[in-house]
Amino acid sequence: RGLREGEMAEAGRPAKNPKLDREEEGGGDNNPKVDGEKEYGTNHREADEQAQAALEKIVSIQHEIDKLNEQASEEILHVEQKYNHLRKPHYLNRAQLAEQIPEFWYTTLSNHPAISEILNGDDEQALQYMDGLSVDEFEDVKSGFKINLYFRPNPYFENTVLSKEYVLDGSGNSTITGTEIKWKPDKDLTNRAPVEFKGRKRTMEEPTSVFCWFSDCNPNEPDELAEYIKDEIWPNPLQYFLQGEVSVDEGEEEDEEEEDEEEEDEE
Repeated sequence: RGLREGEMAEAGRPAKNPKLDREEEGGGDNNPKVDGEKEYGTNHREADEQAQAALEKIVSIQHEIDKLNEQASEEILHVEQKYNHLRKPHYLNRAQLAEQIPEFWYTTLSNHPAISEILNGDDEQALQYMDGLSVDEFEDVKSGFKINLYFRPNPYFENTVLSKEYVLDGSGNSTITGTEIKWKPDKDLTNRAPVEFKGRKRTMEEPTSVFCWFSDCNPNEPDELAEYIKDEIWPNPLQYFLQGEVSVDEGEEEDEEEEDEEEEDEE
């Protein structure tokens, strides 16, 4: 009936609070919010480390890709040089044959849709004395090229060759030089008063002649005429020389077809 002394002492103690007991075991700082922030910080730090490691690997891979690109550029350069040498005798043969065709290069230039927009009547008259064109790429293709226009004696200037040269240094900077045209008296096509062109006036700031191109040597401005000649005219002049003839043939064929259709309708 009676409680022993130990049991009586235990019975006199207050009941335990489980929550307080957990706080005491955890040092009194077992806050779920704090625990979550610690866990987030740890995960975020691990994610940053993974991202950094991945970035370093990508940088390393990119270095390898850049090395391959440089190697490819060098090999492409050698291939271009090889085929430039192989093309030279064909260009020479083509030039010699083109001399036998009246106004071959003038017709080719004037049939080019963009170049034809630049030419005016006086330019066309002067270009009819043109009997040759060449694009000479330097041995190191990356270092530049030279465009040459050859002329027979004419009433406009004394030069037999008008050239424009583009030289690139190792830093990518370009130097452009053009032939100084030796105009005959009162024949300077680049020194004229403003003229009406497509509904607006051309001023001296906007060259009125294609021959101004030889003195326009600003490397900071795009040179579209050089690009047209080098990349479109020189590789295949026939596609422009024959353009007018093809159009005429096509027109004749269409006329013939229309006549045939009319005859069939009449029948």
